[in-house]
Amino acid sequence: VRHRKREKKGKKLSILDAKTKDKLCFLDKVEPNATIGEIKSMFHKSHPQWYPARQSIRLDPKGKSLKDEDVLQHLPVGTTATFYFRDLGAQISWVTVFLTEYTGPLVLYLMFYFRVPFIYAPKYDFTTSKHWVVHLACMCHSFHFFKRLLETLFVHRFSHGTMPLRNIFKNCTYYWGFAAWMAYYINHPLYTPPIYGEQQIRLALVIFLFCQIGNFSIHIALRNLRPPGSKTRKIPYPTKNPFTWIFLLVSCPNYTYELGSWLGFTLMTQCLPVAFFTLVGFIQMTVWAKGKHRSYLKEFRDYPPVRSPILPFIL
Repeated sequence: VRHRKREKKGKKLSILDAKTKDKLCFLDKVEPNATIGEIKSMFHKSHPQWYPARQSIRLDPKGKSLKDEDVLQHLPVGTTATFYFRDLGAQISWVTVFLTEYTGPLVLYLMFYFRVPFIYAPKYDFTTSKHWVVHLACMCHSFHFFKRLLETLFVHRFSHGTMPLRNIFKNCTYYWGFAAWMAYYINHPLYTPPIYGEQQIRLALVIFLFCQIGNFSIHIALRNLRPPGSKTRKIPYPTKNPFTWIFLLVSCPNYTYELGSWLGFTLMTQCLPVAFFTLVGFIQMTVWAKGKHRSYLKEFRDYPPVRSPILPFIL
């Protein structure tokens, strides 16, 4: 009796340009258990200019990008499938972007604090303010961004390794520009301390430090949810750390504490540019928090319904 070896069959994939619908690549006998990430690598071999990080592969030209971990056999395609490719543009790592956008405010603020030449009148070059709140504000601002740098290096785990290169210019303009604007007025020789003096400053310092500790606690809790090298998503719950108990009411308490920190800094300095930075930051963080909240509700059926995106019972 002769036994014939069955030829291993795979799927036939065509990859088209999402805009022009031109065929870019044909992949034959692709394993059904292949992931989108592996398909991107195959596509990269025929088009070296489009490395996997800058590829968006989708089932519909105007649809959402498929995740790298999506498995071919779990997608609604037959033995012959058509995918659409869109170029995401040049990419840069999240770590590089974060380090750049956070280093700028740290350095710029200190330049204004030390009153380097060409910022204020020549007679004020390298002089120091007579108001202790100015020195305190410099310590708080420096602490905040130094903390962010350390978290970027040792705490955060990113679900996506890269982002579009253009984002670094947008993000740096935002952070660097606001840092310079705030620092110019806080360290200005004509700056006047808050109306209610020492009591207001001390209260603001307590709020700032409390929220900084809270923000760090949330980042640690979120880090512990995701094993190294994994993209697994879980519902975040409070831990033994009291600063994480806000998870009972809020989906993104890291933003809640971040807002609190800048409200404290606004109260401490009583400076209009700081208040404006806090407002703009709050609007942006609200957009991010609402998006993450929606994704939690969509992904987890048992997600706690009592939680709000960023402010308990309000927003």
